[in-house]
Amino acid sequence: MRFHKSELAFFAFTFALLMASGLLAFALYVSDELSSNYGLRAFTHGALVIQGAALLFGTLYIYPLLRSHAREEHKLRKMTANLSERSETLEHVALTDGLTGMQNRRYFDDALREYMEEFGRIKRPIGLMILDLDHFKTVNDTHGHDVGDEVLKAVAKVLKDFTRYHDVVARLGGEEFAVVTPNMGASGLPGFADRLRKAIATIDILTDNVHLRVTTSVGVAVWNGDETAEELYRRADRMLYQAKREGRNRVCA
Repeated sequence: MRFHKSELAFFAFTFALLMASGLLAFALYVSDELSSNYGLRAFTHGALVIQGAALLFGTLYIYPLLRSHAREEHKLRKMTANLSERSETLEHVALTDGLTGMQNRRYFDDALREYMEEFGRIKRPIGLMILDLDHFKTVNDTHGHDVGDEVLKAVAKVLKDFTRYHDVVARLGGEEFAVVTPNMGASGLPGFADRLRKAIATIDILTDNVHLRVTTSVGVAVWNGDETAEELYRRADRMLYQAKREGRNRVCA
């Protein structure tokens, strides 16, 4: 059983009062000076009565109040901890895609702006790629949404496995994904995007004894240092649609 600090302080005070009472009682009955001095003996008796009353009052009234207060405080702390844990869980859910376990659009938007703010100070590049699975509607229509979900999970795993620890990988919605690549410029980003494209093309999902494969189109853009996050996203998105127009399963930068 754990005691609150106020309870421990009460126990210490009670022990000190008992010790003082014991010493006074001992002195009252063994001291010749006390037994011969009526006024001093009366004062000692009075002190013992007051100490006894204080102990009784403390035990019957003050300690129950302290104990009740300690229990209420413990409940409040436990409730606060539970609410804090729940808040963290809700925040995690709010920033995570429920199907794939990746970051979601909200997280992506915030992270991209933060990277642009920080890397703008040190004049370092930031790359952005937008990926969209080719003919994904056909997958859902032909094989069902359960198979489509398995495809999305498999693509998410490839993206997580092939990107760096500080890259931001998010599912924007539907069959569209995004990767923010800090400190990667125009010389390295298209090649990196193409490696992701090839890795996704190797995904093999078995359904109804059919091996299902998917491809993706990728639009790539490197931040010019002046544009906003929305402008950078729109530029990468235009490159994505160019890749779609040029035949899909390709990277356009």
